[in-house]
Amino acid sequence: MKVCVVGAANIDLISYVPRLPRVGETLHGTQFRMGYGGKGANQAVMAARLRAEVTMVCKLGRDVFGEGTLENFRAHGVDTTHVTFTEDAFSGVAPIAVDPDGRNAIIIVTGANDLLSLDDLERARPAIAAADVVVCQLELPVETTLSALRIAREEGVRTIFNPAPARDDLPDELFRLSDVICPNEPETELLTGMPAGEGAARELLARGVGAVALTLGDQGCLLVEGDSVTEVPVEPVRAVDTTGAVDAFVGALATFLAAGRSPVDAAERSNAVAALSVQGRGTQTSFPSADDLPAALLG
Repeated sequence: MKVCVVGAANIDLISYVPRLPRVGETLHGTQFRMGYGGKGANQAVMAARLRAEVTMVCKLGRDVFGEGTLENFRAHGVDTTHVTFTEDAFSGVAPIAVDPDGRNAIIIVTGANDLLSLDDLERARPAIAAADVVVCQLELPVETTLSALRIAREEGVRTIFNPAPARDDLPDELFRLSDVICPNEPETELLTGMPAGEGAARELLARGVGAVALTLGDQGCLLVEGDSVTEVPVEPVRAVDTTGAVDAFVGALATFLAAGRSPVDAAERSNAVAALSVQGRGTQTSFPSADDLPAALLG
């Protein structure tokens, strides 16, 4: 099962706070951690932890954050052939505040991620073509994401599009190139102007999406494909930190779809993986590995 992720790599700068600050307010935090993140990088690492063969396509700054990110990919067994560097920008960063209930507020400074070029994508075309599933998000410039999805479609590769961070002015072509779109509730509402649910999912299908896997936090997800609507619940857990939960879900979904699982089966398994991730702190540090999962979940 081969997964290619085209996306951003950031360094997460995580502060644990008694509550999320108001505008203009300074709070004393209780703990600080630094971790490797970026939605693309998170999804790639999650897939690799589930033993998928993963190739990452991204751009890093020639700085301590970029060098560390490269080593982190290699430590997880991610193919870094198409992880390239630039001297023209710092690596991306994401300061994150997390409250005691696991809620978070995130600022993303994309930096070098914005410099991933169309030439970089063309050089990565063989890796995209060899994949079972290609995964994209919105932390790169829209035109870059569009180009990656176009290449995947030209090469006949299944695509997953995670429209995060969400914006309401996306070109229609993005939807038509998405075999599976995977938004959360706020993203769904922003994209469609409708409450997250079957109606909003069908609006996305009408724009050309192949299937919708709408993530619903502790309610699991809603899978809508053609005439089929399936509520996919998740076992309740006590969330410690929800940062990266959707990335865990998307990385797992890509892995299970690449392994030939049906969308419903893949979503059920991905829910379980995401539920485990929210019980730990941080992003990639909270992701379970294949060894942490019941054999039946992987089998």
